[in-house]
Amino acid sequence: MKSFSTYLRFITVACVAALIGIAATAAFGQERSARDTARVEIKGERGFCNNNNWSSDDRVSVNELREMTLASTGSLTVDGGQNGGIGVKGEDRSDILVRACVQAWGTTEAAAKAAAAGIKISTGSLIKAESAGDDKNFSVSYQLIVPRSTNLNLTAHNGGISINGVEGTAEFDTQNGGVSLNNVAGTVKGRTTNGGVNVVLAGNSWKGGGLDVQTTNGGVNITMPETYAAHVDTGTVNGGFSSDIPSLSFDRASENGRQRAVKISTDLNGGGAPIRIITTNGGVRINSNKGDK
Repeated sequence: MKSFSTYLRFITVACVAALIGIAATAAFGQERSARDTARVEIKGERGFCNNNNWSSDDRVSVNELREMTLASTGSLTVDGGQNGGIGVKGEDRSDILVRACVQAWGTTEAAAKAAAAGIKISTGSLIKAESAGDDKNFSVSYQLIVPRSTNLNLTAHNGGISINGVEGTAEFDTQNGGVSLNNVAGTVKGRTTNGGVNVVLAGNSWKGGGLDVQTTNGGVNITMPETYAAHVDTGTVNGGFSSDIPSLSFDRASENGRQRAVKISTDLNGGGAPIRIITTNGGVRINSNKGDK
């Protein structure tokens, strides 16, 4: 019988868009895993909060989708709690659509449903789920559709964070979850401790103050045009490295029998806004997307 902690991990992964969850390793195969898995960002309506129920010999889970529309104040703060992930997508709209995947579990289906019914989601200045019961018996993951210029403050613990098409000031932090950033702009800063990072940069340059994202244990995949203008900082201490952009290559010659850490800090195509994407234990892959043209 699988342990409850195994099921808890499964719940978190299934609920959140862009959850990467890559363990630290020096093997280069990790970069491919980070790249391929992190491409999954905010899922459509059919993929969010579907087929997440499970049962074991002593546990049963239930899930429900709750939706609400909020007036936009220009900023959004979301706390994913102990076991929830957060996905945010920017669109040309004036309000905020909140889709919350509520999942709870108990010793019986009736107990799980009762636990789910007791979960309340606050939608004031802070979007957060609360329950009068045990906070270890539920998770709430969020899919939010916001105006493109929304400022974000996102926090999770066991869940990934995904931001797509938002052009504001964004800060985020998660302990155990992957990070996916696609077509974002503004001033963006965040980190994960245990998770991969996937960043897709589009256009000719960054619009705004810059990007600063790092992981301690996870691979990094960066997709960007070879003509992109920026000051690029990237690197890894323990992990493989690959780049098909000549200006962002690195000589991994060994020192005293040990492979050198990778550290790149350079102006690409004349420089521009700072783009910093760092890992400690994980590979780095830089892809110009030539193969997709």
